[in-house]
Amino acid sequence: MNKYLAEFLGTFWLVFGGCGSAVFAAAFPELGIGFVGVSIAFGLTVLSGAYAFGHISGGHFNPAVSIGLWAGGRFGAKDLVPYIISQTIGAIVAAFALYVILQGQAGFPGVAGFASNGFDALSPGKYSMTSALMAEIILTAFFLIVIMGSTDQRAPAGFAPIAIGLALTLIHLISIPITNTSVNPARSTGVALFAETAALSQLWLFWVAPIIGAVIGAILYKLVSTEKSV
Repeated sequence: MNKYLAEFLGTFWLVFGGCGSAVFAAAFPELGIGFVGVSIAFGLTVLSGAYAFGHISGGHFNPAVSIGLWAGGRFGAKDLVPYIISQTIGAIVAAFALYVILQGQAGFPGVAGFASNGFDALSPGKYSMTSALMAEIILTAFFLIVIMGSTDQRAPAGFAPIAIGLALTLIHLISIPITNTSVNPARSTGVALFAETAALSQLWLFWVAPIIGAVIGAILYKLVSTEKSV
């Protein structure tokens, strides 16, 4: 039970910190942190969350990561569904907390996109569905490669959260203009439930693409990391 609670808390922290930075601080007049600040915020939530909860649950905080690690032989099937449920609930509760806080702003204008993910008209840069699919698949695949590589028993111990946090920062720097960056179905689900856009109608892509990407990444890492005797 502790590991499920850890996944709930870690995913809550990721969404509250990452999406919270986008909602409250990204475009703050004259002092906004912009795309770079939001990218760093997401990386920091994963870095700090992995150090806080990694030794308890493995620090997935993402259904695609759990599925990818299962596909890569690093995670048992019996915990897969409880992990995904815990992560998704954590994301929804975090999004609700952000929603309540945002309503306390004087002259509350509504939540608008609420840091949700999208393509076409809902993409920050108006990128197509095909572009969104390709970006999310490729970036999630490499995210899994970094996760599996940095947590490999042959890798230097204790540095995995840093590598994973920096990878997520880079992923956001690349893809915020394309999809507002998902690579995490739970993160996408939480905020989509409260967004004042058609984000829910596009949510399917942010489950399908990250999961496909995660499985591809896990398979690629297994191929590249297998030591063959000569």
